[in-house]
Amino acid sequence: MSVTAPKGFKAAGVSAGIKENGILDLAIVSATTPVPAAAVFTTNMAAAAPVRLSRRHLAASPTARAVVLNSGCANAATGERGRAVAELTANRTAELLGCSPEEVLVCSTGMIGPHLAPEAMTAGVAAALDDLGDDEASGTKAARAIMTTDMVPKEVVVRADGFTVGGMAKGAGMIRPDMATMLVVLTTDAVAEPEVLDEALRIAVDYSFHALNVDGCPSTNDSVIVMASGASGFAPEPEDLAAALTGAAVDLARRIAADAEGASRVVTLVVTGAIDDAAARRIGRSVADSILVRSSFYGADPNWGRIIGALGEVDEEVDFHDVSIAFAGTTVAREGVGIHFDEDTVSRAMSGDFGVAISVGVGPGTARVFTTDLTPDYVRFNSERS
Repeated sequence: MSVTAPKGFKAAGVSAGIKENGILDLAIVSATTPVPAAAVFTTNMAAAAPVRLSRRHLAASPTARAVVLNSGCANAATGERGRAVAELTANRTAELLGCSPEEVLVCSTGMIGPHLAPEAMTAGVAAALDDLGDDEASGTKAARAIMTTDMVPKEVVVRADGFTVGGMAKGAGMIRPDMATMLVVLTTDAVAEPEVLDEALRIAVDYSFHALNVDGCPSTNDSVIVMASGASGFAPEPEDLAAALTGAAVDLARRIAADAEGASRVVTLVVTGAIDDAAARRIGRSVADSILVRSSFYGADPNWGRIIGALGEVDEEVDFHDVSIAFAGTTVAREGVGIHFDEDTVSRAMSGDFGVAISVGVGPGTARVFTTDLTPDYVRFNSERS
């Protein structure tokens, strides 16, 4: 199970007619009562109407009764009409649940520009609320309803000591930290105050979705939301809650990378020796931004010089006399210069998912960044009209 695994949550996925041919396109995740909630949203200045609305709702009160998510239309760059549809969605959901509109969060994903039909959202919300269930099938239907270019639904469950975390995600392209074209809903039955939940979520996002870079393109609709029902009756220590949320978020981030548009392999960059963990993450993200580096990943080419070049563009302290690089466990450069290695052997090791270890000094900072290779299929896929 995913979002329905923790006690106190139900979910549904229905076809609201946003997509053609009866494809699931609207999901609801609902708690039995308003519960503590927190979220991290895109930093894109062109944030979509549902992002702006959900921000306002959480600012008014850090609680939520339900999250409504649709696929097939981003409701972004849609002006006053887009704002009105987002508000209508929250208002109709609140009316049917008997809660305040501020206790409903709204998310959308799909093509930027088209308008979202209000009648589809209101009818879809009613159908989804009628179909809510706390079983595994209901959680999976919700996960399928938020898919766009995703090939598979993405779900996770983490069972911690005394409480459970569940989650679902969508995302396959326009993936870059701060954040990405992703929607994520996390649920937990832990007892947690809103400020504790918010801090735990931000830690989890830093080590997962902010460490994920598929194509260097941020988006307008990114939302990661967590709700805590408290139904377990157990209040974990803040660090234990953060650890469980991080475990769930990292698992979902890996699933997003594995399902990335056109990608043929997931590459895990491990950066060590930075001045702190935040600097290490920024270095890893910058390397993953390089088109040349990710093109060499596609060719299974252990071209460490491209990584050196990418490091030279990083606005962080890097000791190039102490840089070491290893592909798939084989060191190819040490103390800033190349060393002898068997290129054919390393290339074969890079033919599937692999790791790249980058040491940039002797500092305590470490980070893990997930990325993919850049393939011709990615270019072909994104050259077609959505």
